[in-house]
Amino acid sequence: MTKILVIENEESIRENIVELLEIEEFETLSAENGKIGLAIAQSTHPDLILCDVMMPELDGYGVIEALRKEPETMMIPFIFLTAKADKLDLRKGMELGADDYLTKPFTPSELLKAISTRLEKQAVVQKASQQQLQELRSNITHSLPHELRTPLNGILASTEFLLHELDFMDTQEIREMVEQISLSGQRLYRLIMNFLLYAELELIATEPKRIAALRQYKTASSKDTITEQVMSQVQEAKREADLSLNLQDVPIAMAEMRLKKLVEELVDNALKFSNPGEPIEINGCVKDRQFVLSVKNTGREMNPQQIAQIGAHMQFERKLYEQQGSGLGLAIVQKLIELHQGQLLIETPTPNQTLVTLYLPLITDP
Repeated sequence: MTKILVIENEESIRENIVELLEIEEFETLSAENGKIGLAIAQSTHPDLILCDVMMPELDGYGVIEALRKEPETMMIPFIFLTAKADKLDLRKGMELGADDYLTKPFTPSELLKAISTRLEKQAVVQKASQQQLQELRSNITHSLPHELRTPLNGILASTEFLLHELDFMDTQEIREMVEQISLSGQRLYRLIMNFLLYAELELIATEPKRIAALRQYKTASSKDTITEQVMSQVQEAKREADLSLNLQDVPIAMAEMRLKKLVEELVDNALKFSNPGEPIEINGCVKDRQFVLSVKNTGREMNPQQIAQIGAHMQFERKLYEQQGSGLGLAIVQKLIELHQGQLLIETPTPNQTLVTLYLPLITDP
């Protein structure tokens, strides 16, 4: 049964609403003031809340404000019941996250219609979320085997060749073959980890409690973290001379390992989309109370269609993986940014240039 909590300080109104809901076969809970109602909502997680505005102890605005701060209750549909119909009051309620506003006196049909509308909307949201997860599972199932097969075939073919020809090969030939096996193994490992990470991020995005937990982590020194990751990649690519790195050191509201992942994918794309000798510029500074990190490379730019496709579930499709540098890596970046309430912008400021800009949250607590 659908569980509805009624928070109303006038006993007669509260009892009438509860009786009406029970006739309509809803499970009901009730509270005579906001303080009690908030406690009930936090402990029982009802499917919908009907709440008066003007109440002793804690008013309706205080109730919804508290509920919207908690991951477990922030998505519960919330309808205000009030004798006040002032536009400022309506706006305040909506800004705090109310789903609807019923002005007293209201008829039973008006109340039931409002409840039905909110519950139907919530069901649509939940259905869409489940469809996204199902699509994610389907795409992984169909594309993962192919993407894993390419580096795995390289490993198997090289090792089979070594087993048959080892006695006839010199040391240098063996070394070159082993290096190729190692590169294929690294590619396979990274591909697997990216698939798993993206799947994990999609699941986190459907659970408010996990989103809230993700946002609790911090990186005290963004400059050290970013510099370490950038230098590791450009040194491996032997591209130190192409790099321009300028960073302001500020604490960021993101786990260090997540920040490193963002940087890894952005630098990887900059290296792939440019040739040795072409510049790569990385800048980080505070602007409008956010940390703005930008990576610009000169070389083969991304086209508008590639930019538009980033972050979609079709990132798992093979055709996008064939476009080197515009596949799952940037989809991971976008998903991480969304989960941390940041922003990702990709532009082509001039021909043969790509500029990727991240807006990351700063640590605001003292």
